[in-house]
Amino acid sequence: MPEESAGIPLAEILRTANELVSSGLIKDYALGGALAAMRYVEPLATYDADIFFIPATKDLSAGVHDIYEALRAHGCEVEGDHLLLKNFPVQFLAAHGLTEEAVQQANTIEYQGVHAKVFRPEYMIAIAASVRRAKDLARIKLLLEQAEIDQNLLEMILKRHKLSLPKNENENATQACS
Repeated sequence: MPEESAGIPLAEILRTANELVSSGLIKDYALGGALAAMRYVEPLATYDADIFFIPATKDLSAGVHDIYEALRAHGCEVEGDHLLLKNFPVQFLAAHGLTEEAVQQANTIEYQGVHAKVFRPEYMIAIAASVRRAKDLARIKLLLEQAEIDQNLLEMILKRHKLSLPKNENENATQACS
């Protein structure tokens, strides 16, 4: 996981997400995206943190406005779709379907004294397979090469969500040109 000296205030981001759970604004959350991948593989370039959350109500848009308002009241600024926590962009994304399952099955970690949840690598692979952008296909390859993957779990997730992994590197090139 990245260090604070890398300019990523991850402990503060995770602490803030925990506070949102404690306040009842969200039910649960997990760190996803490139910052989550760094738990399992060599560092990746990223410009934001992705916090996937389970809304307190069933409405997928429920909570986003309240989250932003609550964090603005604590001094955070809004820049586009991101909140700035210590000047680092954080995006709160309502989880549903595969991402909701990923939040529910996330690994519990402790990072600089903060208890948090981070997507399992098998779910990061499945989510990347569902999106299939060039950077997602590269992340799949990296995770398969470097992370400890539970192949049975990965196969079950892919099957349950009717997903497949790229067959070869040609798909990566084809997708990048699409």
